[in-house]
Amino acid sequence: MLPPNFEFPVYEAMVQEDEEIPDEIRWMLKQERKAIQPHQEEIEIINLGTEEEKKEIKIGALLDATVKERVIALLKEYADIFAWSYKDMSGLDPEVEEHGLPLKPECPSIKQKLRRSHPDMALKIKEEVRKQIDVGFLITSEYPQWLANIVSVPKKDGKVRMCIDYRDLNKASPKDDFPLPHIDVLVDSTARCKVFSFMDGFSSYNQIKMAPENREKTSFITPWGAFCYLVMLFGLINVGATY
Repeated sequence: MLPPNFEFPVYEAMVQEDEEIPDEIRWMLKQERKAIQPHQEEIEIINLGTEEEKKEIKIGALLDATVKERVIALLKEYADIFAWSYKDMSGLDPEVEEHGLPLKPECPSIKQKLRRSHPDMALKIKEEVRKQIDVGFLITSEYPQWLANIVSVPKKDGKVRMCIDYRDLNKASPKDDFPLPHIDVLVDSTARCKVFSFMDGFSSYNQIKMAPENREKTSFITPWGAFCYLVMLFGLINVGATY
């Protein structure tokens, strides 16, 4: 498998302007932002690393002094178990769980044509693709039957959220109707607890592997080639149920 060449584009894009962010992707982004927010209280930033390599976390500043001291000591003792970057993520053992993409037999495969993007946005996409290749999220896809386009969603900090337009693939895959637990029930179950921790699952979806036979179904097209995911990613159908 040849490594991608990011110096020279290998595909010609369709001559059309950038499309709007699809409503389905807007809805999924909105749902993802509906995370539980802790009660608005004063917080304190604790550095579990060094001044050169900071590993900062947030704890409640109003904790009892004794409790705070014990919490900080515990976090420092187990600082090595947290993922501070993509490279720290070993991922979930595939024997525990993998994400599959079964397809309806009557649905043909669809290859989307590459869409043109603004030069500045293309540079940000190239940077993100390179980063995901380096950490082992992506590999080159040689003969994919399914191809999707990238949808660039600008962030407030100037960076870009790289979403994939999997609408065609999602329509061809049956929906998992397994009932998920209601988040308010989970929160209510913490009643009478003295300490409530909001854990940030760092790139939580990406810690679950894609089933090997389904990886190429996640292929997407760029000016530098086609790539597919080795890990489960936001935007695919049934990822919430798998997670």
